[in-house]
Parts: sequence; C-alpha cells; structure tokens
Amino acid sequence: MMAAPQAHANNIKVSDVSLQNLDSTAGTVDIKFDVSWDNSFTRTDSNGNATFDRAWVFVKYQIGGTGAWYHATLVSGGSLSSYATSTAIGITSDGKGAFCKAGPSQTIRWNFGTTGDNVSSSSSIQVKVMAIEMVYIPQGSFVLGSGGTESGSFTDGSWTSGATIPFTISSEDALSIAASAGSLWGTSTSGNNTIGDAGTLPAAFPKGYSGFYVMKYEVSQGQYRDFLNTLTRAQQNTRTGTSLAAGTTSVTNIYVMSNTATISYRNGIRCDATISSSDPITFYCDLNGNAVPNESDDGEWIACNWLSWADLMAYADWAGLRPMTELEFEKASRGPARSGSPTANEYAWGNTTIDYFSDLSNAGTSSEAIGPTRPNANCNYSSASPDGPVRCGMFATSSSSRTTAGASYYGLMEMSGNLWERCVTIGNATGRAFTGLHGNGTLDSSGNADVTNWPGTGATGGGFRGGDWYYDTSYARVSDRYYAAYTDSARSSSYGGRFARTP
Repeated sequence: MMAAPQAHANNIKVSDVSLQNLDSTAGTVDIKFDVSWDNSFTRTDSNGNATFDRAWVFVKYQIGGTGAWYHATLVSGGSLSSYATSTAIGITSDGKGAFCKAGPSQTIRWNFGTTGDNVSSSSSIQVKVMAIEMVYIPQGSFVLGSGGTESGSFTDGSWTSGATIPFTISSEDALSIAASAGSLWGTSTSGNNTIGDAGTLPAAFPKGYSGFYVMKYEVSQGQYRDFLNTLTRAQQNTRTGTSLAAGTTSVTNIYVMSNTATISYRNGIRCDATISSSDPITFYCDLNGNAVPNESDDGEWIACNWLSWADLMAYADWAGLRPMTELEFEKASRGPARSGSPTANEYAWGNTTIDYFSDLSNAGTSSEAIGPTRPNANCNYSSASPDGPVRCGMFATSSSSRTTAGASYYGLMEMSGNLWERCVTIGNATGRAFTGLHGNGTLDSSGNADVTNWPGTGATGGGFRGGDWYYDTSYARVSDRYYAAYTDSARSSSYGGRFARTP
C-alpha cells in the first residue's frame, strides 16, 4: 500500500502524515500525523465542569491517484483507541473520525480491509488527513431567553408581555412547548420568529443539556475549498453557485460560490476560466484576484459565505458532523446556568457592549486584524467596513478579554455577527423531528446530504441565529429569533455556519 499523504486544516496545522504498520492480514494500517493549533486550552466552568478544545480528525482516501475520494473507517489502535469520556480522546463508535489533543506522532488505525472499506493492500492510495478545531460544551443546565425583549425569544410559558422569563433546560427529556407556566414558549407564534404550535419537543431532539462539541469557528473558505476538491464533478456542480456541469469547458463566473466574474463580498473561492469537460475541478482561493492559487493573502482563513442550507448540510455529512440546534446555539453562546447570568439582550460575550471596525490590517491573510481606526471592535455587523465576512477568530488576541475578543462563554468565536449560524429550528414540525444523527462521510451522487431526519435541501426545519455582517446589532443578540424559523434554500453573501457532534 503506497501513499502520497496530504494534510488539510483551518487555524490548525496537520503535518508529517505517513502510513505505517501495514497489516495485510488484518486489513489495517496506521496513519501517523502531527497536529497543532494556537491557544489550546482546558478550563473549568462556573459549575465545576471541564471545557476544552480538541481536534476532530477524519481521513479521506483516493485509489490510484484519480477518481472519487472516500471516507476512511477508523478502528481502535495506534495511539488513539476508542473514545473515552474520561480523556475526551479517541475514535468515535461509528469509526468516522477521532478527537485528539494537540501533539506530535499521533496515529489512527484505518480499517481498509474486507471488514472495513474493502481496499486492496496492493492499491496505490492517496490519503488526506482533515482536522477541525472544536470545543467541548459540558453537560449541565442552562437558560433560554435573556429576560430581555429580543424578537421571538424563548421564554417560560407564563409570559404574557414585556421582558421575557428565562426558561431553564435541565435534562434531555421530552419538553412541553405551551403557553403555560413551566413549559417552554416564545414571544411569537407566527412568521419567521415563531415558536410553532404547542406540543412536545421529543427526547431525541438535542437540547444542549448533554455534552456536545461545536466548531470553534465558522466554516472557512479554505475548508470549503478542500471539501469541494474531494467531490465528483456532478457533486461539485451541485455544491457551487456557478454552473459547472459536465460538458462545460469555459467559465465566465469563475468565483463559483457567488456565481460572479469578480469577487463578491470577500468570497475568493474560484476555478480557472478553462476547465476539463468531465474531470473534477481543482478549486482554489484567490481573494487578491491575480489568478495565482492559494497565496498568503487569498482569504482562505475568512469565514465562508454564499453557502446554502444544502451546502452546509453536505459539508456536515461529509465531515461526520451534524447541524447544531437553536437550543444548543444558546447554550454554546451563553454558558451554563449560574448566578448573574443571563444579562438582558446580551451578545455572545455576555453583555451589551458592541463596536464595529472600519478598516482591516493584513486583509486576506492568516493575520487579518482590526485596523487602527476603531481598535476596540468586537463584532462584524452592518456598520463595519469592508462589507462581507472576516477572518475566523479575528477579534481575539493574546491579550483580549472575552468582550474584546467577541467570544462566547466557552470560547467560540463569531457566534454574534459575521455570518448567520444555520441552526435546526423548533419553530416547525420538520425541525422538531431532528434526532441528532451524525453524517457518515458520504454524500449522494448529486452531492447532497442524505442523513435521516435532517432538514432537507429545501431548508424547511432550518433557521438563522446570531446575526451577520449585513444586519444591525439587534439580530446578533444571543436570544434573538427574528429569523429562527425562516425557510430559505438560497445562497447569500451573509449565509455561513458551523457544526456540532455528540461524542
């Protein structure tokens, strides 16, 4: 078994990838890699529960150097055995990936044989090790609603008008949704911010009480580029805005997510103007517009916009992750139930202090930062300039506080502003049917996710939380549900997202 290993990551570095310990009889081989990222942490929340970051690592492989890429099935072995809650390290029970700490010379075991992916040990194999930085949100009670006046906010069912009454989530049990004391309710029963019909939120719906992982950052343009570059031509055509169907050889709208001939709202993902009529296309980042792929200022660290609900679900399925629910969004932003929290009308950093930027330094690079004009900026919303998303984690520095970093309680970045977070809503029956299944790493032949009980390509069951660069500050509040039940299947310059996984 020969390999030409590759490494792919965002704000996280995977290097020194190799195959070793080939066992043709057992049908296994170990994949060795180093992984590192900045500012790795472990700390304890206000209730004594540990929270920390980990890398979600998964593997794609290609046989013979051409054709389709497949998702590798992992088994216990090497330095990473089965996932253990005591260490929060190891290979998940479905074999689709592993959680690990930063460190050198780590190994995961690939089951390539007849009991796994059924690949011949004599095949020439290309391997890509993918890594995504994630944060563990520990089990515990938390509140929905801030006691403020946000649009459509969650509230206790005894609410009648005025400021909301925060509602405590204290288990994953089935939950009553009703306009009565002790039930979850909302301040709107119709339109884009509706709570939906009175009824029951099933026990299987992820409510945020149990521990779960969330991506620290929104999906970046580099990550989405890497995703596109593992797809078939038909799948690539579905997952981009520009028509790239088989038979196409000349491309005018080379910026393929915005479907434009030039860069639109800071999305630099593109293809060449002349392409093969049938082979998969190689996409690259080119924010500076000089047609030289993936230079240091080509924007691969910027959050990826122009993503539809279907684009996002395809990425989640391909990566072995799942969409986040709107209840999990509030938990991951606000933190656990505790004295002094919540603050009415708060943003993800726990207060109502907010400021915008009016220029950038080192634009498009891995060190893109707030410019000197407004040095206290902590959010990308309508007043900011330039228009469009910014680098994932841009507001955080080595000396910033939670407020100046624009960070959530658990250290997630840009949960308020930048790009909309696409969450599963409880505002309709389709959203409530979500059971939290994970993607299996494989899309259908058209490039769509195909996981049971996920909101489908029409986006019914999906919604919007957290605000974006285009709208004003009110939409960026943690409990604002102005578009929480809004169905939109289109791509937009302000649509992005991130994903979750239950260990």
